[in-house]
Amino acid sequence: MLSRIAGAVVPVFGRLNVTTDTGTVPPAGSIIIANHTSPSDPVIVLAALRRLDTEPVVLATAGLWRLPLLGRLLTREGHIPVHRHDPRATQALRDAQTVLTAGRSVLLYPEGGLPHGEDVCEAPPRPFHPGLFHLARRTGAPVVPLGQAGARALTPHDTVALLARLGSAPLRRPRLQVHVGSPLRLEGEQDQALDLARSALTRAWYTAARRLGEPVPPIGS
Repeated sequence: MLSRIAGAVVPVFGRLNVTTDTGTVPPAGSIIIANHTSPSDPVIVLAALRRLDTEPVVLATAGLWRLPLLGRLLTREGHIPVHRHDPRATQALRDAQTVLTAGRSVLLYPEGGLPHGEDVCEAPPRPFHPGLFHLARRTGAPVVPLGQAGARALTPHDTVALLARLGSAPLRRPRLQVHVGSPLRLEGEQDQALDLARSALTRAWYTAARRLGEPVPPIGS
């Protein structure tokens, strides 16, 4: 249901375009990783994945479960709360492992949260938390990088600006871009594997940003 809602809502607020490296949907049982820039980008990502016939289980901050209607929906749909800086954080990885073993995909944000500051410019993914490495190693699941661009201009992190931009979005209908990269396997030690995953997500983000015409520098510059 959450994916269906996202698929219906996002076209009202923006013009979403979805591209892939391979021309195919992410394999079942994948760990899908996305860059996190805005409160709205999870909805955009779910709408994009629905177009690719993929409806993942989402690992999301546990605070969302405190919102009465949303919390009940997230629980009913089987999504996984992540309790940051809490002993319960490891339970999220165990729950995700169960989902992957059952053949479903999971969506997680390896940066662990939104960036600070109110700059609407596109920026590459920040360093990853180690949970991705542990989940990939325990399950052997392929990692699929998903880069998105445009969400931060649609809904910035600042609450006042967010409400103003979201209110005008149906009239503006800004362009939103999602690009899905090729699956990869995490190899090597933790730091090496996370660098590999971050590089792949950076390339997917860069492709999305360039397709929007955003003024991003070449990767590695």
